Amino acid sequence: MAGRRRWSSEEILDAAAELLRTSDAESFSVRKLAAVLGTDSSSLYRHFRSKTELLRAVADRILLAAMDGYHPEGDWKQRITALALRVREAFGQHPQLAAVWGRYASGGAGSRLVLEETLQALRASGLPDEQIPARCHRIAVLIAALIASEAGISTLTPDEYEQGMELFRVAVLGADPERFPALAHFARDVRPLGVDRRAAFEEILAGQLAHIEAAIRLS
Repeated sequence: MAGRRRWSSEEILDAAAELLRTSDAESFSVRKLAAVLGTDSSSLYRHFRSKTELLRAVADRILLAAMDGYHPEGDWKQRITALALRVREAFGQHPQLAAVWGRYASGGAGSRLVLEETLQALRASGLPDEQIPARCHRIAVLIAALIASEAGISTLTPDEYEQGMELFRVAVLGADPERFPALAHFARDVRPLGVDRRAAFEEILAGQLAHIEAAIRLS
């Protein structure tokens, strides 16, 4: 009887990414992935020591895709903004994997490329070297949090999204003006989380970069 097929690491990651498109990190398991591939879990553990290591590798491939063809242009703020938007777009095409990245992070080649460009851009800003690692960390946390939050909304079904919008409208437009005077006053202008996500992403990131710029002037 013919033996089971031997799957390469890349083929395993391809299958894991496809499985994660229809599930999430919580329900994902090596056992389920092995079943999809028609093999047993032990054969996958020869390539990846744990579920976490496997998930990190899948997320890192998204970062690699984001960096494919990237060339630094403009000043340090433009470089970081362009980099962040590329990462956002890459995970926007794979929203389930954005939550994986936000939770498990990554230590592969994709992660190194993103960190290298962020660190180089910060050095080009004139920020003292001793401040750069902490500033880089803040930027990474901000970007990961924004992307993971946005991905959570994008994975909703149309019915779930509309239900959420209706609940938002009821909560805001129906607010008791005596108990919630500010909310009642601004009700028609308050916007739900799912609106203008790119504009919000860019504005929040710009605020962080402006904070760094101010620190440079003081250093």
